[in-house]
Amino acid sequence: MIRELIALEPDSRLWIYTADRYFSEEETELVRDDLYEFLEKWTSHSQHLLTYGNVFHHRFLTIFVDENAAGSASGCSLDACTHFLESLGKKWDTHFFDRSKVHFLIDNQVIEYEYTALPRLIADGIITKDTLVFDHTVNTKLSFIKRWIHPIGETWMKRFFK
Repeated sequence: MIRELIALEPDSRLWIYTADRYFSEEETELVRDDLYEFLEKWTSHSQHLLTYGNVFHHRFLTIFVDENAAGSASGCSLDACTHFLESLGKKWDTHFFDRSKVHFLIDNQVIEYEYTALPRLIADGIITKDTLVFDHTVNTKLSFIKRWIHPIGETWMKRFFK
């Protein structure tokens, strides 16, 4: 595991997991420590993976794997990651696998809505094409840097605007 995202190749794989609650400053540091401990030991076919992980905005847990430098995350290693996230969720009384929410950055605050509420939020003018959204479909380091936080009108969700 490395401590700096910049050291990974642009095409490094990415997974983003959203906690269903905010972590306090102290909790964020402790969750980050748990993540680092897991990533230090994470292997695929007995080969250590070159990884980076972090918790952003006290809520979004990210895991990057540079598959150019070491083995790729597959099968059993991804199962191990899922088990880690399940145990982390139990430890911190949260859940990381709810994909029914969409997250916006409004006035420097992460605001969460049900995905199904998007049409109403747009019709009511609460969300506009320029509202910043966290696009959790990004799956590489490069796309994370360029598009993770982006105006909703420039993401796959633009289809909600007529």
